[in-house]
Amino acid sequence: MLPLDAEHVLRPVRAGDGVALAKAYSANREHLAPWDPLRDDEFYTAQWQETHVRQCLADAAEGRGARFVIESTDGEIRGRINLNNIVRGAFRSADLGYWIDVAHARRGLASRGVREVIAHARHDLHLHRIQAATLLHNLASQRVLAGTGFERIGLAPRYLRIAGEWQDHLLFQLLLEEPLSVPREHP
Repeated sequence: MLPLDAEHVLRPVRAGDGVALAKAYSANREHLAPWDPLRDDEFYTAQWQETHVRQCLADAAEGRGARFVIESTDGEIRGRINLNNIVRGAFRSADLGYWIDVAHARRGLASRGVREVIAHARHDLHLHRIQAATLLHNLASQRVLAGTGFERIGLAPRYLRIAGEWQDHLLFQLLLEEPLSVPREHP
């Protein structure tokens, strides 16, 4: 567990997180809807979330993913930060995704958590590169990426199906083998 502030830690997803994840996703259902794929009601159940946790643990054991939660001192999950689609070989890369509970947004949790995950990707997973994508209008997420050293590398038309529609995304990357980039100006 890595402290992010006096009230929150970043830790790997673990067996038994299904109930807390279902509660966190349910509480943030409206907040996350514009940024997420369409979700059916089953997604918000403890059973579905616990099944997903088991898949996250299997992915971690196989080196395909590294998924984390931001947990408060009272055991509530306040966000997620994930390294998905880890590819080894000549690519040594992963996709970054994250979200923060609406009641705790704009307090630096995402930035502090992303910095810790970058360090994990660099020192423990020995990755070369992390990629992230944001919707064009997700300025808050773009500020997190710029502030943690990511560089904007392009536009991907109709990149992901979000909120029921194929939507354009800005692509960002962070190269990990050189010294970490200095934080960029906010977009």
